[in-house]
Amino acid sequence: MASLFDSVAEEAANRPLADRLRPKTLGEIVGQDHLTGADGVVTRMLASGSLGSLILWGPPGTGKTTLARLIAAEAGQHFEQLSAIFSGVADLKKVFEAARVRRRDGLSTLLFVDEIHRFNRAQQDSFLPVMEDGTITLIGATTENPSFELNAALLSRARVLTLKRLEDDALAALLDRAEGETGRTLPIDDEARALLVGMADGDGRAVLTLAEEVWRVAREGDLFDGDGLRAVLQRRAPIYDKGQDGHYNLISALHKSVRGSDPDAALYYLARMLDAGENPLYLGRRLVRMASEDIGLADPQALTVALAAKDAYDYLGSPEGELALAEACVYLATAPKSNALYTAMKGAMRAAKEHGSLLPPKHILNAPTKLMGAEGYGAGYQYDHDQPDAFSGQDYFPTEMGRRRFYEPVERGFEREIGKRLDYWAKLRAERSGGTGDG
Repeated sequence: MASLFDSVAEEAANRPLADRLRPKTLGEIVGQDHLTGADGVVTRMLASGSLGSLILWGPPGTGKTTLARLIAAEAGQHFEQLSAIFSGVADLKKVFEAARVRRRDGLSTLLFVDEIHRFNRAQQDSFLPVMEDGTITLIGATTENPSFELNAALLSRARVLTLKRLEDDALAALLDRAEGETGRTLPIDDEARALLVGMADGDGRAVLTLAEEVWRVAREGDLFDGDGLRAVLQRRAPIYDKGQDGHYNLISALHKSVRGSDPDAALYYLARMLDAGENPLYLGRRLVRMASEDIGLADPQALTVALAAKDAYDYLGSPEGELALAEACVYLATAPKSNALYTAMKGAMRAAKEHGSLLPPKHILNAPTKLMGAEGYGAGYQYDHDQPDAFSGQDYFPTEMGRRRFYEPVERGFEREIGKRLDYWAKLRAERSGGTGDG
């Protein structure tokens, strides 16, 4: 009959590796020295004895839950854990009441709420009174930007601490620990080891899970290279949520790389999003937007190229159509840049809202009825094609508003030519109207 000790040992060996290697002290946490190192924020808080409520913001697998547990242990507080996915107001009320009882007995409570951004506004507001009166110390964990997902009132009562995506050396250290814990060496060469770290995509839990998968499939004498590792693991998809921060971070990086005329970085972020399963037509729409916002009339062909790429993908599908998106991406990144059109449109929209429903000058209005003709509609209109240089120089702005200048072309690309035309017309306008040209 197996002894109790044998059963305990077997149970421990069957636990997931990530759970078995969960740090037992702050010093064992890897990759978060800015928080848990000798001079880290959390280390200083605990040393001063002035622990307050916290929001832990970071990618999956960076140690948010573990950090909360260790903070509670170091601070001598009762640790209570909830998930916002599975909990509601009734669960919160029970936790708060139990915390009040503990407080009367002289024991404080640290409440850890995983995925706290999943709580709605009313649920988030329910934390405020128990945080203020000291019933609980709240530590919330979120993978989403707290500025967007959490109430301002809750954020004002908690300090946000950012956990970083684990760097490759931190993930490699976890693999070393895993080998030490299991007493087995991973059957992979140096190339495959680097690949395994890359597959984890900054997620400590993922790298340990992948290591377990390697041990499960390996036969005696196996030694996997990069291709062998890809074959046995079937390569994990990158961590990417098309509706959340990962999506917005990458599309922002793509847009700014195009705007910054860096075709290599732009291609990289385009490939990242395609590899992660982003809808290529969404990327096509974004490229069209970039053509109008960041290039405009500095290269009028940019919009045509972007639209053609979107249509080409629509026609060819994946993967052939993705090359058309790449072509447009590089074209936009290498095109001359101007936001003059974007700025002009914003200025025109602002003026439209400020000045309301002003009537255009009567000389440019049609007069389909006798009454309108008698009111002066169309009187004095000069047909530009009948004028010298096909330019009358008339004023087309509402009289009460006066002339405005919204569009200021830059000295780059085709807009340099447009600027010359506008300057020429301004000169003619001043001569023919007796005014000063553009106002």
